[in-house]
Amino acid sequence: MRSHELLRYRACLSVLALSGVTVGCWAYLAPLNWYNTFPGMGLSWLPVLGPYNEHLVTDVGGMYLGLTVLSVLTLVQLSNRTLRLVTAATWTMFNLLHLIFHLRMLHMYGTRDAVLNVIALGGVLLCSAALGLPARSTAPRRVSDPAPSRSR
Repeated sequence: MRSHELLRYRACLSVLALSGVTVGCWAYLAPLNWYNTFPGMGLSWLPVLGPYNEHLVTDVGGMYLGLTVLSVLTLVQLSNRTLRLVTAATWTMFNLLHLIFHLRMLHMYGTRDAVLNVIALGGVLLCSAALGLPARSTAPRRVSDPAPSRSR
């Protein structure tokens, strides 16, 4: 892997792990606070989407923490292509479905919150998809021998 590819993979995994541990710990350890005040900074995106359910919120927290563990393991074993692709596929599936749900719910938000939803969820989707992009081989390219010519 080339250095810019390693940097891309590390950056994407770091963003995913950071978002996972932040959302995961908050939702798991303080579920009602997370529900009422997510994403923080004076904003509140969850109450408009439906009633509070402690079981569901703590499960979401646990799921994010599981994704965080997967991300950290991949960061430690970055040369393991299969693990990186599994991590990319797992995060991409979750982030794509999560974004699709929220795109259908944008009418429930004001303009600022709708735009921030798309930026935040689109950003983590791009990170997870970029993690799955192939690395270029560092092996030198072999120039194939030309086909033997036939003389008549």
